[in-house]
Amino acid sequence: MIHPYAVAAFVLAILPVIATPGASLTLLIHHVAAGGRRRALPVILGTVSGLYAHATLAVAGLSALVMHSSQAFTAVKLLGAAYLVCLGLWTWRSTTRPPPPALTDQPERRTGSVYTQALLANVLNPKAASIYLTLVPQFVQPGRDLGGQIIALATAHALLISVWLLAWTALLHRGARLLHRARFKRAAGKVAAVVLVVLGLRAATT
Repeated sequence: MIHPYAVAAFVLAILPVIATPGASLTLLIHHVAAGGRRRALPVILGTVSGLYAHATLAVAGLSALVMHSSQAFTAVKLLGAAYLVCLGLWTWRSTTRPPPPALTDQPERRTGSVYTQALLANVLNPKAASIYLTLVPQFVQPGRDLGGQIIALATAHALLISVWLLAWTALLHRGARLLHRARFKRAAGKVAAVVLVVLGLRAATT
């Protein structure tokens, strides 16, 4: 079992990273503006699932292989960048076309789509992988169960980012009237699209 002080130190270390706007927050703002608070849950679940995926890869040592192979890391980096750019272009396109007619099973498919977007945005993010390869090892003790310690740190990470995204959801909900205006939805969608494309281009060039 990991020492509580190590978890607390890890949380303090990743707090600035979480507070830096990224793809997860951009997706949250876009989807909450488009569909209300219920869209926040799949974004949060997708983001958290992505964190546990990175933690699992770190335990298995696969992420280390990618990080130590320049070609493999470049491939993952470009794949993630391409996904963010494509997601941004898709988001821009979705704001410029009329909404599809309502269907009885549409909410479930939309929820699954939002979850998948958030999941892939996190899984394909090399920065998230680097946290579990460079930062996490500083807070684990070799004499204890390595897998359990990494999962414990991932859980702390997941809880912190969930609180952060929920706080943003509450903040956005306070402006519910504004969020439901079609003009604001289009503007928020276009801003989100631009941010996603910029994040993708930045990931590809750094």
